[in-house]
Amino acid sequence: MIDINQKNKIKLKDKKVIVIGLGMSGTEAAKLASHLGAKVYASDIGTDKKTHYNAMSLMQNHHIPVETGIHSERIYDADLWIISPGIPKDSKIILKAQSKNIPIVGEIEFASWFTKAKIIAITGSNGKTTTSNLLYEMVRNHKKNTIIAGNMGIPFSERVLNELKKPKNNIIYILEISSFQMEFIKHFSPSIVIYTNITPDHLDRHKSMEEYINMKMMAVKNLKPDGFIVYNSDDSRLSQSISGFSKQLKPYSIIKNDTLFFIKKNLIFGPSKKLVIAKEDLSLSGKHNLYNFLAAATTSVLMKIPINHIIKAMKEFNGVEHRLEYVNQINGVEFINDSKATNINSVIVAIEAFQKPIVLILGGYNKGANFRLLLPHIKSNNVKSIISYGDAGEHINTVLGDAVRSVLVSDLNSAVKRALSEATPGDIVLLSPGCASYDQFENFEERGNFFKECIKKVELPC
Repeated sequence: MIDINQKNKIKLKDKKVIVIGLGMSGTEAAKLASHLGAKVYASDIGTDKKTHYNAMSLMQNHHIPVETGIHSERIYDADLWIISPGIPKDSKIILKAQSKNIPIVGEIEFASWFTKAKIIAITGSNGKTTTSNLLYEMVRNHKKNTIIAGNMGIPFSERVLNELKKPKNNIIYILEISSFQMEFIKHFSPSIVIYTNITPDHLDRHKSMEEYINMKMMAVKNLKPDGFIVYNSDDSRLSQSISGFSKQLKPYSIIKNDTLFFIKKNLIFGPSKKLVIAKEDLSLSGKHNLYNFLAAATTSVLMKIPINHIIKAMKEFNGVEHRLEYVNQINGVEFINDSKATNINSVIVAIEAFQKPIVLILGGYNKGANFRLLLPHIKSNNVKSIISYGDAGEHINTVLGDAVRSVLVSDLNSAVKRALSEATPGDIVLLSPGCASYDQFENFEERGNFFKECIKKVELPC
């Protein structure tokens, strides 16, 4: 077995490393482990096209043996397991491996062993991707070797392998981190952790809010002694959860003024209380984006980024694909792709972002969300009808059907067609599912791209 207790003494050469899961992160972790001399074996119980493609790529291009459609007994002949974030920590194979004393780590933890670069980690329930990309834009023009990776679809292992092959000086990693990726943390040690907010999410996986918050707090388990926790102090649940780190806390807020940036009469002031920018000059509107700007700007100041780089990003950043993304306007109807909205709070943010009547598409795989929380927001905003679909469709229709016109369909294809027939000039058709995608799609990107393709072909059947 590999002793993972001492990071600096971990050696992989000729060790049996098992990678569980052949999504993007598992595939790239297998490549990294193989590059470092390990005897890698990869296993995925899935049989879908993407799994087979990744398996064939590992076998043909990297000579890494793979099994799909099964987890055989071979996976327990191991010195180390690297698990993909889709594998729950209470799954049978994990429990069996633990009974055999096999060390288990996640892909983010594993990749972090092989870089000495500074790491900025961004986590929370909402706003992670936007904040990560905003911070990247603020930092990259000043810190040339700034690299973004993590939960937005760019495996950390891929970036670290590139670093090992082509070393560079002064690398900074900006990593979006999910709660799933924090389940097997040992040495992962960021210099700054950004917490955007904490709202109920992934309760199908974590079973309780306490467990969900505990996983989020793992991001600061090994925070550098001179590191910082940048957090939304307007979020009472978050503030309470991190209260034990008082000396390293750097809050941001849209209502308080004891922060690096504060707002007064629609003007944003920064360090030394100097005017930075007017709210109306921000490139993205909405309260949720204001929080994202402040999180990224606060972190940038801590990283000693010049204020002109911060302001430039505030004025020019164009947003993130699949997050309140404008798709098109057809016959007076606007189409908005918010496929990244996989929890209730994201849906609330989305419907409050628009003043026009909304035909709202909800559905997908239910992660244990309480859709009743949408009721007051549906009633107080301009939601004229709801199209629900997929695994969660019937539940959504039952819970919300009395509050607004509600239609149940089978899948997203049918939901888009029905929304097209429901919408009239001046309306917005908003895909903001409030659910995970994997009842019909591999990820939210695939779901969002499907939606956009349907809109492009609006004259034809989807």
